[in-house]
Amino acid sequence: MNSAWNGEHLLEALRAASRDLERHAASLDALNVFPVPDGDTGTNMALTLSSALREITPHPSCGVVAERVGYWTTMRGRGNSGIILSQVLRGMASALTGHHLMSGRELAVALMHGSARAYEAVLRPVEGTMLTVIRCAGEAAQRAIAAGEASLSAVLDAAVREARAAVARTPQLLATLREAGVVDAG
Repeated sequence: MNSAWNGEHLLEALRAASRDLERHAASLDALNVFPVPDGDTGTNMALTLSSALREITPHPSCGVVAERVGYWTTMRGRGNSGIILSQVLRGMASALTGHHLMSGRELAVALMHGSARAYEAVLRPVEGTMLTVIRCAGEAAQRAIAAGEASLSAVLDAAVREARAAVARTPQLLATLREAGVVDAG
């Protein structure tokens, strides 16, 4: 992994994430019980990101790519989960403004900004949802930086590990999930 990503690296990572969302959309839809069991969380996130990425052309600046992705996910946001995802990406973009490259430090700050923006966008934030997961990922990224693990790889690994752990904990935080025997779909 590179020690820092430029805009083209970031765009490729987002395209890979979009492919994963599309591949797992039906599984995520099947988990969807909160706030209502409408079965569209995975589909909405996948459509939000994939339709936004169709509007993005490669650019060498990480900040420029992040800004474009944040804008287009907001314009193409579908359903609650798609809109929350767009707000995470807009918050991350605001932290990356002016940054040609994104190192571990910039990623950690961007994740925290993404989390804050998403929490602000939701009228009544509920713990045990995708909001919790992005917050926990950002906090883990910050802890990695504080522990001296400033490489992009180390920060990304810490964020991903904690995001997975946070997803696993969502039923402990939200009775609706616990009663349905699922984790949060977002």
